[in-house]
Amino acid sequence: MARRLSLARTQPRRRVAPAAAPAPWWRDAVVYQVYLRSFADSDGDGIGDLRGLRQRLPYLSWLGVGAVWINPHYPSGGADGGYDVVDYRAVDPDYGDVSDLEALVDDARRLGLKVVLDVVPNHTSDQHPWFQAALADPDSPEAARYHFAPASEEPPNNWRSLFGGPAWSRTPDGRWYLHLFAPEQPDLNWRDPVVAEDFERTLRFWLDRGVSGFRVDVAYGLYKDAGLRDNPGSYSPTLFGHGPEQAMTWNQPEVHDVWRRWRSICDEYPDTMLVGEVCLADLEQVALYSRPDELHQSLSFRLLKSPWAVAPFAEAISSALDAYGRVGAPVSWVLGNHDKERQVTRFGGGEVGTARARAAALLTLALPGSAYLYAGDELGLPQAHVPDEAKKDPIFHRSGGARAGRDGCRVPMPWNPTEGVGFSPEGAAEPWLPIPADWGRYAVSVQTGQGGSTLTLHRRALALRKAHPAFASGSATVTTRGDVLTIRSVGGGEAVRCVVNMGSETVLAGCPGQVLLASTAAVRRSGGTVALPPDSAVWVLED
Repeated sequence: MARRLSLARTQPRRRVAPAAAPAPWWRDAVVYQVYLRSFADSDGDGIGDLRGLRQRLPYLSWLGVGAVWINPHYPSGGADGGYDVVDYRAVDPDYGDVSDLEALVDDARRLGLKVVLDVVPNHTSDQHPWFQAALADPDSPEAARYHFAPASEEPPNNWRSLFGGPAWSRTPDGRWYLHLFAPEQPDLNWRDPVVAEDFERTLRFWLDRGVSGFRVDVAYGLYKDAGLRDNPGSYSPTLFGHGPEQAMTWNQPEVHDVWRRWRSICDEYPDTMLVGEVCLADLEQVALYSRPDELHQSLSFRLLKSPWAVAPFAEAISSALDAYGRVGAPVSWVLGNHDKERQVTRFGGGEVGTARARAAALLTLALPGSAYLYAGDELGLPQAHVPDEAKKDPIFHRSGGARAGRDGCRVPMPWNPTEGVGFSPEGAAEPWLPIPADWGRYAVSVQTGQGGSTLTLHRRALALRKAHPAFASGSATVTTRGDVLTIRSVGGGEAVRCVVNMGSETVLAGCPGQVLLASTAAVRRSGGTVALPPDSAVWVLED
């Protein structure tokens, strides 16, 4: 014993480096977006609700996602799918009550899932108490919380609504008020400090109930030109979002101070995050919203809006990696959401669209950063046909039917192949949007037992993404050759590749290593070469 002690004293003390703190969960999370009204109806009224989502949480855990983002659950005027909010610190009775949301958060936590809420700070409902008070009395304090202009023959400026028509409507007494969306969604005036103070109370209200953060609607909005000057161009956003032609309505410099204040609030609550919807054409500007002292993330919509071809996809990925890398933020990749046509249809429909959507899923989940998965995309849902008389979207109605609107990507989720697809209990009311007759073929229960189903592909991809950290947290390089796009990621002591054939002919790609997953069984391996049929993708772990 003495000898051992003596030897121990003569040995230099070994310094053990402290274990590196784990990266915040949101940097590489897969976030599952739930359009609450369409996910699961627990009480038979034809409308999805919080209890329905709570009952389906085990499915999300089984699928392998890390968080669930819920589209607005607040009491609403019903003009825009919940994005016209009446009360920010309550739950719409259609969905339940605050206790239901608290129970959802608790159940999610036990399953290892985070809950992210939608918050809508750019505008309220016209039924909001503030706006009602402003209508009743032009000199009320509430009137200063919106953008009003005196009565006149013409609107105050040339600003246009994103939903069609002028961005100004009249009040009964002849004044004009601003709404960059529907008339039922008057824009708030963030130059009034009461607005900021009230939203900070809203954040704390929900954070105190255990939510893990917020997706911020129209995060590039809020502030408008103080002088209400005309926009220099007509309303004509580019493919990727708003640009200089909308200089007076979007992306005002003052908005960044809001996110700095919100970030400081979230910093008081461990493990919480803010992710912003920022629809700007300039990706460098989008990335600025996720600087270290602002939002944790700002969504990258380039892939969501790019046609199926190597050049636009490669540009979308490379430019995002570069822009976000310059501010030290991870990219938040989006391939589908509640505002855009389902990707199966967007990529051509039928077998071709399905093959491309499967390949695109592997591509997106292979990219470093976080990924946002819209409910139903893991099932390969196409855009549903909704008859005109059943449509609810204000885009369709305000355009006089010229624009189809977004109802087709919001049709209820199919859970089983029975009549009603398991969305509601047996004998329930008609669903809020009609369900296509063939919807059951895509049902969760149908695809669960199919080895080659789109659902199975997503579940395997999510498991492999966790098992191989190079995918989500590595450093990536993008290369192209003809119709082949390759993403090579290095991290965690390994290198992985995602190779995608976006052309119309089978190609041979040199990929030495182990094939982890392919988007189709038609992918063939021979030695160090992989034969990729058209519209397919493969994941390879390098030797």
